[in-house]
Amino acid sequence: MFQDVVNDPTNDPMPYDPLDPRSSLAAPGAVASGGGPLGQGTPAVPECIEFRSRPPDQVSALGSKTWIVRSQTAVVAYTEAVAGDELRRIGQVDEYIALFVSTPTRRAGRGAVTAGTDRQPIRGDAVAIVPSGGSSVSVAESGVVVRVFSNRSTDLLDAACNAAAHLGAHPFVAPFAAWPPAPAGEQLRVYPLGDLTPEPGRFGNIYRCTTVMVNVLPPDPGPRDPSRLSPHHHDDFEQLSLQIDGDYVHHLRVTWTPDMNTWRDDQHLGAASPALTVIPPPLVHTSQGVGGQRHQLIDIFCPPRLDFSLKPGWVLNAADYPDLPSLPATRG
Repeated sequence: MFQDVVNDPTNDPMPYDPLDPRSSLAAPGAVASGGGPLGQGTPAVPECIEFRSRPPDQVSALGSKTWIVRSQTAVVAYTEAVAGDELRRIGQVDEYIALFVSTPTRRAGRGAVTAGTDRQPIRGDAVAIVPSGGSSVSVAESGVVVRVFSNRSTDLLDAACNAAAHLGAHPFVAPFAAWPPAPAGEQLRVYPLGDLTPEPGRFGNIYRCTTVMVNVLPPDPGPRDPSRLSPHHHDDFEQLSLQIDGDYVHHLRVTWTPDMNTWRDDQHLGAASPALTVIPPPLVHTSQGVGGQRHQLIDIFCPPRLDFSLKPGWVLNAADYPDLPSLPATRG
C-alpha cells in the first residue's frame, strides 16, 4: 500500500524525468507495503468531472453551491461559498482537510474554521486540518472552499454525483485504513500557504493528517512541455487530481497483461477547471496543462502516501504527525 512504482523497468517502462523530484522515490520492494499481492481483474474506469458542466449536488439556503465527487477511499466537496454561509459537520467521524487556495480567476473563501471551542481565522490561502466531532467553516467573503474526507463520511458518499460508479469494490484498490494519530491529539490546525517557496528536491507542498494527504502543487504559468511529462502508475491506491486553474488533458493507459480481456484503448481526457479526475490503480497516467493560461493542480491521496512521507522534508507538517503506520513486510 502507498507505493508509487515508477523506476523498475520490469514493472513500469516509463520512469520519471531525472529532474523530477519523484525520480528519487524508492523502487518497488524498498518500502513497506500493506497491499498484499497485486489485485486481479479489470482496472476501474477513470472519471473526469468538470464541476461547471453539471448542476451542483447541494445548494444551501443562501445559495452556496457544492459539487461532491467520491472515489473508493475519499470524497471531495467543492463549494462556491456565499458570504454569510456556514459549512457544518455534525458528528464527523474522523479528521478531514479544508483547503483555501486562490487563483487569479477564483478567490478562496475567507472567514474562520471552528472545531469545538477552538476558532481560527482564515485570512489567506491555507490548509486546515479539522478534528472529528462538530465543526464548521464560516464564510465572511465569498469564494471557493474545498473539503476532503475519508470514505467513513458515508452521508457525503451517498450524495456524490458519481456514487453509482462506486457501489462495489474496485479491483486493485487497498481498503482505507487511518494512520496513527498526532501525539498531541486531534485539534484544529491551520497552515498558511502564503510564505511557501519551492525547494530543490522537494515535490510540491504536502500536508497530511490521519486520513488524507494533499499536495498543493505550485502553479505553471503556461502549458506543460510535452517532452517533460511524467507517466507512472500506482499499484494499489487512487490519485485524485483537482484542477483549480487552467485546462488539462489527463493521459491514461491500461498496461497490457496476458489477459487481453482487460486491455483498453488509451484515454486522453480533456477538462476545464474547476474539475476533479479520479485515477484508479494501476493505470499509467500523467496530466498535461494545455493552452497559454495559468495551470494549477492539487493532488489528493486517501489515506496518505507512505513513499512521500518517508522523504525527508517533503511533508511540511510532519512534526505534528510524525508516526507512520506499522505495515507488513514488503512484497517480493
